[in-house]
Amino acid sequence: AEGMAETPRLICASSALRDGAQGVRFEAPGEAGPQAAFVVRHDGRVYGYLNRCAHIGIELDWLAGEFFDSAGLYLVCTTHGATYLPESGYCIAGPCRGARLVPLDIIEQDGGAYLK
Repeated sequence: AEGMAETPRLICASSALRDGAQGVRFEAPGEAGPQAAFVVRHDGRVYGYLNRCAHIGIELDWLAGEFFDSAGLYLVCTTHGATYLPESGYCIAGPCRGARLVPLDIIEQDGGAYLK
């Protein structure tokens, strides 16, 4: 329909995201071109962020898709251990405590996770 925003873009199937388990990497459109991003599931909900640590701007996952700590409770940057709350992207420990990940607008519908 006219005047509508772009249709949400499918990132992955909902079933690919399990609570506290591996995330899915994708590229989000940015003003300077595509940017690394990821989605994870936490407490049943899907959250998405730019894959860029608030500390020095590197990607969080050293092993692709491994964003959570071993307990599946927090998002951790494997390089210097910055630890983030999955539901807000807020850094609670590590070198950039008090900073936050850049959140993305993610919706889950029809069995898929979409970038709005």
